[in-house]
Amino acid sequence: MSMDSGRERLVVIGGDAAGMSAASQARRLRGPDELEIVAFERGHFSSYSACGIPYWVGGDVAERDQLIARSPAEHRARDIDLRMRTEVTEIDVAGKRVRARDVDSGAESWTSYDKLVIGTGARPIRPDMPGADAPGVHGVQTLDDGQALLDTLGRTRGRRAVVVGAGYIGVEMAEALINRGYEVTVVNRGSEPMSTLDPDMGRLVHKAMEGLGITMVDDTEVTELLTGEDGRVRAVATEDAEYPADVVILGIGVRPETRLAEAAGLPLGRHGGLLTDLAMRVRGHEDIWAGGDCVEVLNLVSGQEQYVPLGTHANKHGQVIGTNVGGGYATFPGVVGTAVSKVCDLEIARTGLREKDALRVGLRFETVTIESTSRAGYYPGASPMTVKMLAESRTGRLLGVQIVGREGAGKRVDIAAVALTAHMTVEQMTALDLGYAPPFSPVWDPVLVAARKATAKVRAS
Repeated sequence: MSMDSGRERLVVIGGDAAGMSAASQARRLRGPDELEIVAFERGHFSSYSACGIPYWVGGDVAERDQLIARSPAEHRARDIDLRMRTEVTEIDVAGKRVRARDVDSGAESWTSYDKLVIGTGARPIRPDMPGADAPGVHGVQTLDDGQALLDTLGRTRGRRAVVVGAGYIGVEMAEALINRGYEVTVVNRGSEPMSTLDPDMGRLVHKAMEGLGITMVDDTEVTELLTGEDGRVRAVATEDAEYPADVVILGIGVRPETRLAEAAGLPLGRHGGLLTDLAMRVRGHEDIWAGGDCVEVLNLVSGQEQYVPLGTHANKHGQVIGTNVGGGYATFPGVVGTAVSKVCDLEIARTGLREKDALRVGLRFETVTIESTSRAGYYPGASPMTVKMLAESRTGRLLGVQIVGREGAGKRVDIAAVALTAHMTVEQMTALDLGYAPPFSPVWDPVLVAARKATAKVRAS
């Protein structure tokens, strides 16, 4: 118990999805007379949607504050002592306390805890090369990052942007900058954009991006970010070319922000994320929980720990942690790896394992790829859709699905996500009673067409 009050004190490090969901849920279960909650956030914003930043930058979302689910004042009104612009610099596990520094004044102080929640999130990967920290080079991870980028775009006269990396953030930021009237080049080390897809499906995304007027440079490593006399970035250099740039976006992924946890001796997995049990408690530590982009999660299809930084998981982690801290009981069993995105009107979705994931964990599998339409072929607005499906050899267990198509394609992946969670075979999927009417799908939904074809291939193998 905390010395000063007799109440238990919960300390939360990180004021975004996982941390503040945990704090809010714990507060619902235990009142201020039982549980004191102190939360530290080093940035200017709390409980916001980082996933919405590309749409704010691109102009689809008009105001920054539309991305904020709950402001610091709203948290404080619920008796959560949220301290903004305050960075935790040390966790003393033995002494059950954290050291925090006021970002503006530099003042430091220790705060003791009975229970600790670590929600430190992720940090953008910055290439270790000259010019990576030059003005005009931006990562896009937090609302502060988004604001800094918009400030740069407002100041910059030139209209040439280079995006380094072609994952979700890279692809979404490329579209956002096209929407703002920039000439956009994407430099990508992979053979195709969206490495979360197999290359044959990534090729469809490549064509759509070129159709938007984006210059795609694949299979290429950036070697240096060149700066002008004023110190600002002026070009992105590869081994055999230079791409002029007035602004550079780093979309090469993120790493778990676990430097604090590592220094405190807490257990990390092979991806650098914290390891937790099913209750989201840090392994081997009774009074410490962790969630969101700083943890590794179990992939229910492969059976291995994976690093999947997504807001959906962070919010679920927070709910589980808050329930457990608040005296209830909840678990987070794992993920199947579902994600959806878009480039203009092209929808991109995936769940489960890619071919290389299945090979890496020793699974033998069959793959099928089918072309279908989003609606009955004769119904106005029907558009093509490509579905790729992986099924385990002999058993027919569904292993993964990737979908690329126009309106109505992306959210179809949820059918497969449920089937994966239920350990269904592709043959069992063919009997699923899905909703049908001509405006919504063909008589055989594209996912079921793929399941039928996969079933036949498994039987024949």
